[in-house]
Amino acid sequence: MTAGRPGIEEITIRGIGVIEDAVLPLGPGFTALTGETGAGKTMVVTALGLLLGGRADSGVLRAGADRAVAEARWIVPEHGRVADRVDDAGGELEPIGDGTAELLVSRSLSAEGRSRVAVAGRSVPVGVLQELGEDLVAVHGQSEQLRLKSPAAQRELLDRFAGADLAGVLEQYTGVHRRFLADRAELERLTAEQDARVAEAGELRTALAEIEGVAPQPGEDAELAALSDRLSAQDELRVAAATAHEALSADDVGALDALSLLVEARRALERAAPIDPAIAVIAESVATLSSLAADASAELASYLAGLDPDAPARLEVVQQRINELAVLMRRYGPSLDDVLASAETSGLRLLELDADPDRIESLAEQVAEDERLAVELADRMSALRRDAAERLGTAVTAELADLAMATAAVLVDVTSRDDLTATGRDAVQLLLQAYPGAEPRPIARGASGGELSRVMLALEVVLAGTDPVPTFVFDEVDAGIGGGAAIEVGKRLARLASTSQVIAVTHLAQVAAFATNHLKVLKGSDGGVTSSTVERLTGEDRVAEMARLLSGLTTSDSALAHARELLELAAAG
Repeated sequence: MTAGRPGIEEITIRGIGVIEDAVLPLGPGFTALTGETGAGKTMVVTALGLLLGGRADSGVLRAGADRAVAEARWIVPEHGRVADRVDDAGGELEPIGDGTAELLVSRSLSAEGRSRVAVAGRSVPVGVLQELGEDLVAVHGQSEQLRLKSPAAQRELLDRFAGADLAGVLEQYTGVHRRFLADRAELERLTAEQDARVAEAGELRTALAEIEGVAPQPGEDAELAALSDRLSAQDELRVAAATAHEALSADDVGALDALSLLVEARRALERAAPIDPAIAVIAESVATLSSLAADASAELASYLAGLDPDAPARLEVVQQRINELAVLMRRYGPSLDDVLASAETSGLRLLELDADPDRIESLAEQVAEDERLAVELADRMSALRRDAAERLGTAVTAELADLAMATAAVLVDVTSRDDLTATGRDAVQLLLQAYPGAEPRPIARGASGGELSRVMLALEVVLAGTDPVPTFVFDEVDAGIGGGAAIEVGKRLARLASTSQVIAVTHLAQVAAFATNHLKVLKGSDGGVTSSTVERLTGEDRVAEMARLLSGLTTSDSALAHARELLELAAAG
């Protein structure tokens, strides 16, 4: 693959409509696609539509085919928006020199309606094709003519022509307008909810005052429950400790207790230890038990001394505190942790609500400033659009003069409204004046299909100088015209092809004559199913196809002579 001008190098189509398997060699310049009615010319546009992320309909599958496939090989800039989007999708371009790279795109559609897309070797969502298509191809057909009739499309077209100056202001405006709408909505919400928010703040203050008055501490409920259990069992605990202490170390002199018995046992073993070393080991164990018993006795004495002598009164205080916490938990959460969390959340919310007056004042100032700035930017855009509208109308009218619409004029009307929209305050409308002195009418109502095709072509020729697209595809842009007007259409397409790739589906020899690459969709039949292929025409084959387009005859001497004359005229420019 050698480097070339950005555009589609080749499209492969399998199983789409009447096309069983065809390869379209395209390349730079102007490619004309011709063929008999029903041969499948529109299927080429259908395939390209699939590659640009268009709606996938299993109805396009060829009869008997289990799937339809469209593949394309693009030459694209090695760096830029397309390369960045491919990289984001995980694909990898193939550099081919001179700052360009090869991009492979494919899409398949099963009979069940399932669609699969691959870009630069990676499976991607169909939306990636739509995003890439915006930077790669501009398709013009009957549907695009309908779109051109919409006010939004007409404004977008004018903005394209206005170029970078308007785009910069529009970008600033978009940010300001988005902020203006968000802040205004927030201001309206705060103002409308002011009474409710004041009431909410009052409720939060009451709740916080109640919680702060009780001043609960983390884990306090569990500690109080344990303390309550101990205080409630104070007598039982005293009896148990006293009994154990008495058993270990009796207060009565001469009373038999554990410590006394252990001391006696230790002494007896120590006396016998010299006779048998095993007795000495046992004596040490008894001494340890005696020490442990003495420690336990001391601890029990300390425990008894520490028991609250006024347990009932203290228990009453503890129960009162437990009740206070229970009231909080009933109102503000099933647990004490929930109460504390509620207090923290409520405090933050109260800070927010208490800041409402300052917030409202700040928002009101911001909204007023943003509105002022948005109006200023919108006025700048209006001025830029009016200037561009005059230039665009003049340029398109000049193009129409050579497209058999010499008396017609295109006017671009820019009307400013009071309200601010996402694109400013301008309503843009393309008007067609059929002849000098006639009332300009909206292009949606004042232009026939053929006139609308020529207006679209004139617009693209003019726009190509300010906002070029790598590839233009025209589906029967010559509908409704013929003769000299068709020749001028061919000239305009050839001129457009000097800066961009042009692919045109046409039925007019006057248009096809100006192509630098002529492809014909050939229709065949095996007696049952129609099948079409694509062939590049050169030499006498091209002359014969031109003669067919002119007269329906491929062998008529006069038709062939006329075809050669037309090709010579086109070659001469």
